[in-house]
Amino acid sequence: MSKKDNLVEVYKARTEMEARVVKSKLESFGIPCFLKANAAPSILTFTTDGLAQVKIMCLPEQADEAKALLKEDEEDKERGEGNGE
Repeated sequence: MSKKDNLVEVYKARTEMEARVVKSKLESFGIPCFLKANAAPSILTFTTDGLAQVKIMCLPEQADEAKALLKEDEEDKERGEGNGE
């Protein structure tokens, strides 16, 4: 991945920790990605007007697969929460 300018956003995390978990998940499926933040996440530990948000970026040809994996994960969480009520 030499041309970072061609990367597309596939997820926006509220914290660096959440971003690292998402990055690890995508990489475990063979999708390399980068984290992009507007401010140093270690300084801003909470989101203020989006400053501490971290974007997960990947190659355009893998963006659809990455988004599908993350959507599937989100749907699984929702189903799990609904079963516990």
